Amino acid sequence: MTQTSLVHIMAAHSPLSAILAEEAGFDGLWASGFELSALYGLPDMSLISMTQHLDMLRAIAGRTTLSIVADIDTGYGNAINVIHAIGEYERAGASAVVIEDKTFPKVTSLVASGRQELLRIEEFKGKIAAAVTTRRDPDFLVIARTEALIAGLGETEALQRAQAYVDAGADMILIHSKKKDPSEIESFSRAWTGSVPLAIVPNAYPELNAERVKALGNIRMTIYGNYGIRAAATGLQETFRRIIADGGVQNVHKDILPVEEIFRLQRMDEIKSAESRFLC
Repeated sequence: MTQTSLVHIMAAHSPLSAILAEEAGFDGLWASGFELSALYGLPDMSLISMTQHLDMLRAIAGRTTLSIVADIDTGYGNAINVIHAIGEYERAGASAVVIEDKTFPKVTSLVASGRQELLRIEEFKGKIAAAVTTRRDPDFLVIARTEALIAGLGETEALQRAQAYVDAGADMILIHSKKKDPSEIESFSRAWTGSVPLAIVPNAYPELNAERVKALGNIRMTIYGNYGIRAAATGLQETFRRIIADGGVQNVHKDILPVEEIFRLQRMDEIKSAESRFLC
């Protein structure tokens, strides 16, 4: 996770989605709180526990070679909770964590009229410092996410917070916006003179593609934060509705992956080989 070029990180909510992301060619995985919440049929409002998130992260880590960036929301509490969380996420297989400067419990950033309350700068600096001090691997990234633009506080506040978090030891700043165009992100990037690179999550402004991002010069990580669960839900929704409409699977079966492809993703060939070798 120490590359100097732009890395593309795909959200994963399961080991299968992680396998597919790796096969597609992504540089890393985003262990997304939003996607895991959606998988449980719950809103992204701090309802999923750290234990649930860690269990899924361990399962994902066991089925991929990609680095995993863990979305740990507000750090599950104050700086003391962050100390505990960092140890747990390092042991679970994460290569980085993203901690955001909202109050707990948080509300997902892009929901209309959501409650977006931010911690005092000094309190959040304590969380970042606690995370940096606790990590055992110096290559384990602590990424500070400021929601100042999401909360409508403006670029000046966002820049002030970002610099304060760098001063506390953050390795990278994640800057987010809910505008439907990338103007806020591009403006922040041009104004950013800090010593660490930026990360973005272009969910609301998808036209900010790799070419435009690279032209800005200081963004090193693009996280595709909810595309995995949206794609999965699209496929399930369309397939399930067709089966009901058709009164069976006689039409839909030819448009979905054959079961043999699922066997391949499950590595059934390895199991068959092991059976032949060891089941005497």
